[in-house]
Amino acid sequence: MNQFYPTDLKLGKDGTLSIAWNDGLVQEVAPRTLRKACPCARCKAEKLQPPQPATLFPTLSPAQTRPLAIDRMVPVGNYAYSIEFSDGHHSGIYSFEFLRQM
Repeated sequence: MNQFYPTDLKLGKDGTLSIAWNDGLVQEVAPRTLRKACPCARCKAEKLQPPQPATLFPTLSPAQTRPLAIDRMVPVGNYAYSIEFSDGHHSGIYSFEFLRQM
């Protein structure tokens, strides 16, 4: 059982996630930081790949041209949240322990 757990979650006007913890700590985490740290298997595998050569004119999807935002957070049991991002990514499960360490 985790000793720390969120007592309040809020999204700021700028999209920053504010997490209040049971010990009084309040964290603020940007959506981009959460997305880059995604713990899902696909994202972990992508991080292990060598970087792709830069192209002069990268092709972006419509979702990639908009600022990244958190669309939805769903509790997973009593230990984590599943976070859905505006770029369509939704497979990461962010444990309380993982969030606390960010």
